[in-house]
Amino acid sequence: MKIDQLERRLQSLIEVHLLNYLPFKKEDGLVAQQLAAEIENNIKEFGDTTNLPNLYTISGHPDLIWEWQDDSRLIEKLERVINIISTESALKFAEPLNFSLSPDPELGVDEVKIFASHSENVIAATQGMNSQKTEKDADLSTEEVPKNAFLIIHGTKIFPLYKTVVNIGRRIENDLILDDPRVSRDHAQLRVINGSFVIFDLNSTGGTYVNSQRTHQSTLYAGDVISLSGVPLIFGQDIPPRRTDQDKTEPLAGPYNSRHTVFMHDKTIDDYDKKR
Repeated sequence: MKIDQLERRLQSLIEVHLLNYLPFKKEDGLVAQQLAAEIENNIKEFGDTTNLPNLYTISGHPDLIWEWQDDSRLIEKLERVINIISTESALKFAEPLNFSLSPDPELGVDEVKIFASHSENVIAATQGMNSQKTEKDADLSTEEVPKNAFLIIHGTKIFPLYKTVVNIGRRIENDLILDDPRVSRDHAQLRVINGSFVIFDLNSTGGTYVNSQRTHQSTLYAGDVISLSGVPLIFGQDIPPRRTDQDKTEPLAGPYNSRHTVFMHDKTIDDYDKKR
């Protein structure tokens, strides 16, 4: 089933099963488009029609989500729509279906977003995350997070880095969610190794770049420019680690013998102690 056919079929099913639950009539078309695109993108990304995404997160205005949480029939009907599509399209799920509701105050009362993704064990098996782990990963819990580290997103938003492992991607389950179609659902991961943040590419479609160089693994230093399929991030740190790639240093040139030195006499010290 092509994506336009998938979208039309989804819309017809939504009109039968879900229309009464959507804020306004126009939303049935938007939800059909989102579902069709998520399913299509997952098939392209994973290259397997037997790996239909099994996790579906419905995001909407908090008032709408609270209303839906009191009515279990919404989930039942959405599950029915997805199951009908999978049967008609000869698609299969690698894991049992799971639905969740997520309030988003930034969405309007007439807006709904649906995010489809795979469970963690499916992603790990498909993308080969185990092959990217180092022997030090077992000791991540003992690593200390570098102080005052952060990411600048699109040059305006600051995302503080407080964890030893930070997952980045389009999936709503990620620590840093980048809602951009260029970004893969599980695009990259930051890990603290030996006191520094290291970025790992998770077999993303568009790639991960550090200072314009494509990378699969790279230690980050303050000022490094990261690009996730064209989405810009800047790594910052108020107290940056020593750069191991610049061990050879030379004294700065300057007339240091001309710098002034301040001497404190005993009386000055006594006066200072009294003020304290």
